[in-house]
Amino acid sequence: MPLTPAQLHKLKRWNTPTIANALEQISRADPLTLVNRDETHDFMPEVGPMVGFAMTLIISGGDPRPKREQPDNFALYREYLASRPGPKIVVVQDLDAPRCHGSIWGEVGANHARALGCVGTITDGAVRDLDEMKSAGFKAIARRLAVSHAHCWPLRWGVDVEVFGTKVRPGQLIHADKHGFIILPPDSQQRLLEAARFMDDNECDTVIPPGSASAGRTTAEILTEMSRAGTRFAANARRKFGRSGEWK
Repeated sequence: MPLTPAQLHKLKRWNTPTIANALEQISRADPLTLVNRDETHDFMPEVGPMVGFAMTLIISGGDPRPKREQPDNFALYREYLASRPGPKIVVVQDLDAPRCHGSIWGEVGANHARALGCVGTITDGAVRDLDEMKSAGFKAIARRLAVSHAHCWPLRWGVDVEVFGTKVRPGQLIHADKHGFIILPPDSQQRLLEAARFMDDNECDTVIPPGSASAGRTTAEILTEMSRAGTRFAANARRKFGRSGEWK
């Protein structure tokens, strides 16, 4: 069943590492296919995480011909953004990366996308008008900043894309923040909040105290307690999910 707006909002309370810890317990998907493999840059970390369904786009900024030859593409791309309910994240593959001649994003694009239910973008290209994008409430995770829009123009949309070394399909649910992004597979979504809460509590109750409350103990005592805590952590996760858990 699809997640409710309340559940999607609650997912924003957790950072991506916590979400990743939870997915390891409840999803059969290969974790290497779910996260960005190349480094991302969150230009608005103070905004916190964003959660949304992928609306995909392919652009290029180095060739002026598409704008002349396909003048209706921007209007058609905006109709695509409006075609499904939010929250949505616009995932943009820049064919010029890592050079990135310019940015398709700026004050105008951010405000328009926000009005169509999009909460932010993940682009392996560039963004600009950063303060104005932030004022629009539109989060930007990108490769770099840019000065110009150059010849950036929508080429294709609603297709599979590859950003930061990871393939993203239209409609996939994504959680993203300053650490990067992670795709939330369908087999995990209904239990994800429960798993995130459990794994966070499990860490706080077992493996964190040996490191944070070590005053007055010998090194041998600390090491012994760390080992015991790890065993308790794994046992708790195994009882809950049938897996051993991971606490590093």
